[in-house]
Amino acid sequence: MGPLITTYLQMRSRDQLRPRRADARFQVREKRNCDWRFNRDLYFRVGEQWEWTDKRSCTDEQWKEYATAPELLTFAGYYDDVLAGYYELRRDQDGGIEIAYFGLLPEFIGRGLGGALLTSAIEEAWVCRGGVVPTRVWVHTCNRDHPQALANYQARGMVVYKVEEEA
Repeated sequence: MGPLITTYLQMRSRDQLRPRRADARFQVREKRNCDWRFNRDLYFRVGEQWEWTDKRSCTDEQWKEYATAPELLTFAGYYDDVLAGYYELRRDQDGGIEIAYFGLLPEFIGRGLGGALLTSAIEEAWVCRGGVVPTRVWVHTCNRDHPQALANYQARGMVVYKVEEEA
C-alpha cells in the first residue's frame, strides 16, 4: 500500500478563498440539534471507501460526546433535497477552525459538488461566532482520501504548511 502521507493545509484570511458554486439544486444546511447518529452514520458512509479508521471503534457514548461538543458544528449538503455529503467544523484551542471531516456520499462523487461543498465549509468556518473571528481555517488530508481531495483544497485557496510521512 505504500507510506501514509498526510498533508496539512490552511487559510489565514477569508480573502484567500476561491469559491466554486454548484447549481441551485445543491443546498447546504447546518444540522442544529444534531443527533449524534447522523455524524456517526455519515462518518461511516463517506469514509468507508477511503478507509477512515480513527473513529471506527468509538462506542455510542463516545460518539454522543464527540457530536454534541459545543466546539463542533455539523453541516449537510443536499442535492434536490437528497443527502449528498457533509462536513464538520471544530474550533481548536488556538482560535482556528478545523474542517474535521468532509466528504460526499459515493453516489454524488464526480458530479462537481466537492468544490461547492468545500466552499461552503470554508465560508462557514470564517463566520464570526460568539464574537470571535477565527485565526485560520485548516484541514488535513492524506494520500488515501479521494484522489482529487488535495487538489480541491488547493483550488479553493488553501496552502500546504506541513507534510508527514509514515511507513
